[in-house]
Amino acid sequence: MSGNVTSLEVRLAGLTLANPVMLLSGCAGFGEELAMVEGFDFSRVGAICLKGTTLHPKEGNPPPRVAETPAGMLNAIGLQNPGARHVAEKILPGILHWPTRFIANIAGSTVDEYAEVARIFDDTGVAAIEINISCPNVKEGGVAFGADPVMAARVVAAVRQATSKPLITKLSPNVTDIRVIARATIEAGTDILSAVNTYLGMAIDWSSGRPILGNVQGGLSGPAIKPAALLQVWRVYEVARHCNVPIIGQGGITCTRDAVEFFLVGAAAIGIGTALFSSPLVAGEIVTGLRHHLEERGLDGPARLTGMLKV
Repeated sequence: MSGNVTSLEVRLAGLTLANPVMLLSGCAGFGEELAMVEGFDFSRVGAICLKGTTLHPKEGNPPPRVAETPAGMLNAIGLQNPGARHVAEKILPGILHWPTRFIANIAGSTVDEYAEVARIFDDTGVAAIEINISCPNVKEGGVAFGADPVMAARVVAAVRQATSKPLITKLSPNVTDIRVIARATIEAGTDILSAVNTYLGMAIDWSSGRPILGNVQGGLSGPAIKPAALLQVWRVYEVARHCNVPIIGQGGITCTRDAVEFFLVGAAAIGIGTALFSSPLVAGEIVTGLRHHLEERGLDGPARLTGMLKV
């Protein structure tokens, strides 16, 4: 066993985190809910990705917005949020003193909207900006930005010009080849990739013959998607490793073993989402488990696991 001292600190392009365990956008609100959870320690979390934020306030989709599925969850929240300026001026001042890093998650229906939201957050204390490119482009017939490499690149390039903060692009798995989108966003200037967002799905009330979600379809998350998410991260790593672009791996992680699997297929950090709803303290448990795993193997940090899958 090596005598190296294990450190959980990770450097993702221009973003440095105390540990590689992050809380995903939409699953932790703006952090205030977590402050009410007994035993929750912000210093045990590497970063919190804030709720998806648009230029103007959004009411979101009609209810029901959430449906439980076998080993997973469907959600169709519809980006309900109070708008970027409200978040920057009213919410951030009350949370930025907490001992973790905060990352803004931005969305828009046009390229210009993405850029404007990025400019608003560029003037705040958030550590980085995550771009949700799964939103529909209203000028292109509703096609999601993240489904087309040209549109995805346009969004990233516009946001890159609007901010000097580290950029994370959150990739959608609902594409023909995720590697094409990853390559386009890297060339457009993203610093970090986040993989993957939710899979499209639906749930039916068989007795009434109606969809359960008010929006009919939603995003599937939780353990049900982990095998598919692992494959997508592995595919993204094929592209990203040659450009030294780190990946935040996510999709059904509930324990240390899950986290280690994502590191092995190429992740440099990992995100916890749906698991928070049943176990709000799970991130801290994974941090502890990851440290023990690294120490048992004599490894000095999570980077020693990244991309070490034996194939």
